[in-house]
Amino acid sequence: MNAQDIRNKYLKFFEERGHKVIPRALLVPQNDPTTLFTGSGMQPLIPYLLGEPHPEGTRLVDSQTCLRAQDIEEVGDNRHTTFFEMLGNWSLGDYFKPEEIPWLFEFLTDIVGLDPNKLYVTCYLGNDEFNIPKDTEAAELWSGLFAKKSVDIKQVDIGSEADGYAKGMGDGRIFFYDGSKNWWSRNGAEASTPMGDPCGPDTEVFYDFGTEHDTRWGEQCHPNCDCGRFVEIANSVFMAYRRTENGFEKLQKPNVDFGGGLERIATAAINSPDFFKISLMWPIIEELESISEKHYDSHTESMRVIADHLRAATFLAVDGVVPSNKAQGYVMRRLLRRAIRFAFELGIEQNFLEWVVPVIADLYVNDYPEVKENREKVVELLVKEEKVFRQTLRKGIAELQKLSGGKVGGADIFRLYDTYGFPVELSTEEAFKQGITLEDDWREVFDAQMTEQRARSQTAAKGTFKGGLGGQTMQHKKYHTATHLLQSALRQLFGPELRQHGSNITEERLRFDFNHDHKVTPEEIRQLETLVNGWISKDLPVQYTEYPTQQALDMGAIGPFGERYGETVKVYQMGPAEHIVSLEICGGPHVDHTGQLAEGGKTFRIIKEESSSAGIRRIKAVLA
Repeated sequence: MNAQDIRNKYLKFFEERGHKVIPRALLVPQNDPTTLFTGSGMQPLIPYLLGEPHPEGTRLVDSQTCLRAQDIEEVGDNRHTTFFEMLGNWSLGDYFKPEEIPWLFEFLTDIVGLDPNKLYVTCYLGNDEFNIPKDTEAAELWSGLFAKKSVDIKQVDIGSEADGYAKGMGDGRIFFYDGSKNWWSRNGAEASTPMGDPCGPDTEVFYDFGTEHDTRWGEQCHPNCDCGRFVEIANSVFMAYRRTENGFEKLQKPNVDFGGGLERIATAAINSPDFFKISLMWPIIEELESISEKHYDSHTESMRVIADHLRAATFLAVDGVVPSNKAQGYVMRRLLRRAIRFAFELGIEQNFLEWVVPVIADLYVNDYPEVKENREKVVELLVKEEKVFRQTLRKGIAELQKLSGGKVGGADIFRLYDTYGFPVELSTEEAFKQGITLEDDWREVFDAQMTEQRARSQTAAKGTFKGGLGGQTMQHKKYHTATHLLQSALRQLFGPELRQHGSNITEERLRFDFNHDHKVTPEEIRQLETLVNGWISKDLPVQYTEYPTQQALDMGAIGPFGERYGETVKVYQMGPAEHIVSLEICGGPHVDHTGQLAEGGKTFRIIKEESSSAGIRRIKAVLA
């Protein structure tokens, strides 16, 4: 069974068990300014796991695309990727362990066809300090399921990851780990769980690829070992508690949050520890082999990096990100440039994205309509960026040629890297070609400089992208509401064909991207400010109603995601029925009435208007 089949059968499996299939969220979070990307399957569902009712009900299922840029340097081994899909199913106060665990086991063994003898399970050990019991219920459910498949069962207490390396696994099948491994909260283990938050134990499923243990990780192997023998393929979180000042109290209606890596399950299905041999990756590798006339076995790392990075960049482009030097656009540009740099190691010095990107897109067009709809635009965008970078490379080579016959130090190589994006490996290769001598300490100097740059980047980002749930403060609510008013003002001024093309909200300002063919004039900016401040001064009521999606669209509600909504949506209305100012499909936080935006004598002001990309303008505004 290939990865595409697994995804579709998973959605059907849970749909048959009363779940509503919900569309994936964008890779760029729309209502969470604290993180650059959607990095997990549960991230878009956090408000509902925290208690907000979901318009589609209490049983949900999806496949969520995710991106973790922090893993970019790890790509190249057999299992790290920046882009991946998470299969997810949720119970919002509905079913619990007795339903979830048997369903999961049935799906993995009977539907996907995994050998139950290769599956190992971890459960929560409990915590006496906080009076939280051992999760024997989950373990007994697993034991019964394994027994039906005639699999030997033994339960083993491990403790921490370090304990696992010391104790090993013996002939165990079900292993109990402490809160550092098998407890979920937004901040980690039990002691770090935020007051008032739901939390609880989880149970994880690992697939045993049977590879030899690498003792560099620890003396003994165990399911949570990082040597590569075991790979986690599924994790069910049971949000059974809420932390209070009096300890961890049981929830009356606990939640289930399941996440399973599609690529990981597909890898287990072919019983290969190499993620890049699954049906969503191998066609990309084959195209690279054809273009480069090199073999995967002898150029494994380069091909893995290229395949992963271009897959990530393709989906970023599908979701509206364009290469730039800031935020998501910077990560996208970095992914593309790393892919092109590794292509040089394959001897690919000509443009090649025009051949590879269509292969990637075609892997998803049948399952994601937005990929099919944007396929040609995505190819055009990425090919254009490749051409720009190759021009940059030529500039970098020209800079090196000026130093021909001389010496180059780490500061020079860093300047080429920082200013032109010129890869270090190419700098050293080109220096050799030009007869340029590298100073003995060039690598050390380059690495100081890189460390300083990372420190500056972390300082600049501190307080902006902290991860986790965000965007729920009163300031976020005010700016989110102001964004709706700004869009209404823009549409009133420039016409109903104007549409949102992205937004970002922090506690300090709002940013709104929209289609428009020329710069907004100072007079037009004053008109926009007048309209928005007029609606604020009228103290219009802000309220929402849930409607069937088609009904919401038919009644004129606007939304940025076109057809990519579920069966029902929230529609926020600003203004009375006889004079509606704003009618938008939205799931974000809002104030109760527009007059709240003027608290403290503040007014709406546009502080910047600029081009975001071809045909797209960007406005930044504040309440000051």
